[in-house]
Amino acid sequence: VNFALNGSAPNWTGTPLAMEVCDGIDNDCDGTVDEGCDVRIAVKVMLDGPYDANTGLMQDGVRALGLVPTTEPYTGLGYAHVGGGGESTAPGVLANTGADAIVDWVVVELRDPDDPTIILATRSALLKRDGDAVDVDGTSPVTMPIGAGTYHVAVRHRNHLGCMTANAAALAPAPSTLDFTTPATATFGTNARKSVAGLVPAQVLWAGDVTFSGSVQYTGVGNDRDPILVTVGSTTPNNVVSNTYSTRDVNLNGSVQYTGAGNDRDP
Repeated sequence: VNFALNGSAPNWTGTPLAMEVCDGIDNDCDGTVDEGCDVRIAVKVMLDGPYDANTGLMQDGVRALGLVPTTEPYTGLGYAHVGGGGESTAPGVLANTGADAIVDWVVVELRDPDDPTIILATRSALLKRDGDAVDVDGTSPVTMPIGAGTYHVAVRHRNHLGCMTANAAALAPAPSTLDFTTPATATFGTNARKSVAGLVPAQVLWAGDVTFSGSVQYTGVGNDRDPILVTVGSTTPNNVVSNTYSTRDVNLNGSVQYTGAGNDRDP
């Protein structure tokens, strides 16, 4: 149905009471295009580098130094977004302190339920100290640009190994909850997360992928150790590069360090 009223055409094409399809057209003629074509997910995940098992929180040293960018960093790292990319937040969101303080950006991926090598939708999100991955407003569940359905869910970080659900999860516009910090959430592969003991034990993402290659390697071609040394200076291994937002900053304290206490090489 598409007819003119008083000489002007309404901004829709479709059939009343038809099912809405995620195709950029107002299929059901209700004046809204592609309603219900987003799903929302409340993801919880911890990063090994900044995680403190004594408090159950991650450190937010990078944010405290004012280094977390207001625009997601993954496009600049060569990550190919699907439907997402270019997300940005307000400086006020990065000013929050306490358990809700932002640690860094992560990427949430939704993958095909039958072939999880196929990425169907992505979105950059903000990660809080308490492990909550939230949308760019700093509070809401992550909105994914895809219709309701069943998907494998993966989370990636710029210098930690990502992880993915072993099973596909049913997602819808109403927020679903997924907690990667507990062993009760089955993950794809073997030892996809690191088990951290302490007062507040948790499953965390493995630290050390400073090249954002999907693997952590200490020696050999393409290893993750040498870039840390190159950053501080190949002939000055005792040097510390401070106040930097770098994938070489494995523990996310805002500096890159090759030797000494709290260095980024040993992890």
